[in-house]
Amino acid sequence: MARAILLVMDSVGCGGAPDAADFGDEGANTLGHIALACAEGRAEEGRSGPLRIPTLARLGLGPAIRLASGLDTGLPDTAGGMWGAATEISRGKDTPSGHWELAGVPVPWEWHRFPRTVPAIPETITGPFLARTGLPGVLANRHAAGMPVIREYGAEHLASGKPILYTSADSVLQIAAHEEAFGLERLYEICEIAAWIVHPLRVGRVIARPFVGTSPETFRRTANRRDFAIPPPEPTLLDRVIAAGGRTHAVGKIADIFAGRGISTHRKGPDDLALLDATIDALEEAGDGDLVFANFVDFDTLWGHPRDVAGYARALEAFDARLPELLARLRPGDLAIITADHGNDPTAPGTDHTRERVPVLGTGPGIEPAALGLIGFADVAETLAAHLGLAPGRHGRSALPVNFRGAS
Repeated sequence: MARAILLVMDSVGCGGAPDAADFGDEGANTLGHIALACAEGRAEEGRSGPLRIPTLARLGLGPAIRLASGLDTGLPDTAGGMWGAATEISRGKDTPSGHWELAGVPVPWEWHRFPRTVPAIPETITGPFLARTGLPGVLANRHAAGMPVIREYGAEHLASGKPILYTSADSVLQIAAHEEAFGLERLYEICEIAAWIVHPLRVGRVIARPFVGTSPETFRRTANRRDFAIPPPEPTLLDRVIAAGGRTHAVGKIADIFAGRGISTHRKGPDDLALLDATIDALEEAGDGDLVFANFVDFDTLWGHPRDVAGYARALEAFDARLPELLARLRPGDLAIITADHGNDPTAPGTDHTRERVPVLGTGPGIEPAALGLIGFADVAETLAAHLGLAPGRHGRSALPVNFRGAS
């Protein structure tokens, strides 16, 4: 019996979303613009030359980018696996929307987003939050990027005990506090209170952002981030696998994104390379009928939001160099799909996610090359479900070729 593996390279979009202009993202193309910057010598810091991602290229990343956006990045035309590109229908370019739809459940509502005003989070939220937490106040309370706002307000936070509240174009409330001086468990506690207040408004996530250090020069975020997310509105692929008698193995922030629902085991790590190790561990544990679902977040948080093209390129190359080690653990009958949840074009203005299509690359022992074409995010879930022999879900359809011979 088969196993299914879903690897999400967070924010590694490939352009071409038909509604990108509705989000202010016309022309955004994360992979395409990084590849072009490398080829043109505009991403030389800590690396040089064209983007070197031979494993992803061998699976069909170049054709997938061209299919999605029409952009020729100079990556090889060949494809050794199943390849295509996926279009999202949920009205968001955020993490929950992308992951839920990849797991077969498009978001049926409009998320609540905070305005670009100061303050951004209104007193109708901060008032009950302060009353329930007993905190002396909050800092920032505006749209901001993570590390800049911590550097700006970190010292005042240490002196006052007031946490740093900020948001973005996503439906999110982020709360930063010093992991040692404020306390990690205390940060989780106040984030849980904030989630209780904002989730009924359909704010998708409250994110705990612990940091350490003693000055703006030494402040750094730790690996103890935790997301307090609204649960999906109906059963996802994770739930369906468990209902059929399989187990699900979550890696990275997957368990947080799905509010712990449909999760058999979960593993975390301090960075994407550690999460690759955790995914390999999950593959060693996974049995027939199981799903391994991993998110690799550093592309988004460390390189996309700060608009660091060279850093993003280095991260792609480092991930690609380790990917063969993971793929070598696949067994006959396994199907692994590598994809993304949205874009975060480091050449775009601002610091927000970008609305893009995402690459879909399928591989496994004995799986023959095949063009999947343009599919939907929910089709990724149905493709994996069909591979596992599950009944079709309510959204999407399997993209497995008629003559597919990957499953045992």
